Amino acid sequence: MSGTQALKQSDYAGRRISRTVAAHARRLAPVLIAAAVLNGCQSVLDQSYQPNVSPSSSPQIVSEVQKNDPRAQMGAREHPRILASYGGEYKDARTERLVARIAGALTSVSENPQQSYRITILNSPSINAFALPGGYLYVTRGLLALANDASEVAAVLSHEMAHVTANHGIERQKREEAEVIASRVVSEVLSSDLAGKQALARGKLRLAAFSRQQELQADEIGIRTLGQAGYDPYAAARFLNAMEDYSHFMTANSDADQSLDFLSSHPSTPQRIDLAKMHAREFGEEGKVGDAGRDYYLNGIDGLLYGDSPEEGYVRGQTFLHGGLGIRFDVPPDFHIDNKVEAVMATGPGDIAVRFDGVADNQNQNLTNYISSGWVTGLDPSTIRAITVNGMEAATARASADRWDFDVTVIRDRSQIFRFLTAVPKGNTTALQQTADVLRSSFRHMTPEEASSLKPLRVRVVTVKAGDNITTLAARMMGTDRKLDLFKLINALPTGANVAPGDRVKIISE
Repeated sequence: MSGTQALKQSDYAGRRISRTVAAHARRLAPVLIAAAVLNGCQSVLDQSYQPNVSPSSSPQIVSEVQKNDPRAQMGAREHPRILASYGGEYKDARTERLVARIAGALTSVSENPQQSYRITILNSPSINAFALPGGYLYVTRGLLALANDASEVAAVLSHEMAHVTANHGIERQKREEAEVIASRVVSEVLSSDLAGKQALARGKLRLAAFSRQQELQADEIGIRTLGQAGYDPYAAARFLNAMEDYSHFMTANSDADQSLDFLSSHPSTPQRIDLAKMHAREFGEEGKVGDAGRDYYLNGIDGLLYGDSPEEGYVRGQTFLHGGLGIRFDVPPDFHIDNKVEAVMATGPGDIAVRFDGVADNQNQNLTNYISSGWVTGLDPSTIRAITVNGMEAATARASADRWDFDVTVIRDRSQIFRFLTAVPKGNTTALQQTADVLRSSFRHMTPEEASSLKPLRVRVVTVKAGDNITTLAARMMGTDRKLDLFKLINALPTGANVAPGDRVKIISE
């Protein structure tokens, strides 16, 4: 195991549980958000040039070009926070080359040819893209999975590049500095200095402060860049519609927290879509101008990681499994598991919420002492007791805060302490006991067979064969109980649409 992998696993508190109890946690217990692991960022553009002569003694790489740019310095300060909240950088040579190709076409016709860009693909299933001052551009692998051709990704990137060109980020920061920014302390139940720092980072990452006029200006500049680069200029309006469809799909899950998704910072309206089409008409009639770049785009995302990453573990129905850590547990029926960067959250009927995370245990500390060491507020010391969980040393206790009762369970496994926090409305002790019992009894080591059988979900591009139809193709989807809806969504298929032999479509499978 590499040092980075060990850090990721030992600092698992920072990697595992937060925003579903964000949907409930706005009402439920705000919980500890521990430090997320930072992955180093290397620009895609830095990697794209492969010299066939001896290297220059003073190469013109992005970091060199930007070193005296105060705007780039502003972006550099925020860059680690972006990586921390979006799971780090997604490393895949084929996908990086695809995004670099798209971005390169756009920069060649940019309104500010002197502006350099650092483009990072974020290892997050969230669907988002954004820019920071100085040319820091970000796109999530979730957005790449939703897009259906290169022109749609180009539309998103050109819009974000337009924010940079127009210095919207600078204007936004000036407005923010003129206001008093208050951050809520996320420690009603658990206390940590890191919680406040992560809350501040999350607040800054909402990136929702562009004005309506700035968004429309970025649309206009971006679509002009899109068309001049030879891409389909109507892709901007098309992808805005796709984002609306995605939003509707997600709202069917009332627990889903979309705070890190595109529409939270780029609201779409019918007027905005109409204006996007109007700008596109300057290049010609829809369907007759520009290159969509569909085939090479699908080639570039075939095999793209989808949903949970191996470093974050997997959700399979009512079970959470983590091959690297070698552990698994179940939640009760009718619970929904949300596997996020900070922690694993589960929510169930009657406003019951569960948070699971883990911390390094290098001192082999006594667990009853650990549970009373100050990280749980409202703890009832008389309830602390030592137990065993499937052969592992453990301890439990009860706590109360505001309108909530809590069961706290900690389990030692080698050099880790894993932590379950179960919250129920005050007085609902039966549900508290039943839920905590399910978590404790099901928490165990994975068998070697279970660990070896775990595979991440990926975007797979398949060619429609004779006899295939939307229903049969959707049946091959994995990782969702809404197979047909998700199949239509990721392939931008409207109601009543059909597929024909020879068409290429995306499915989600191992």
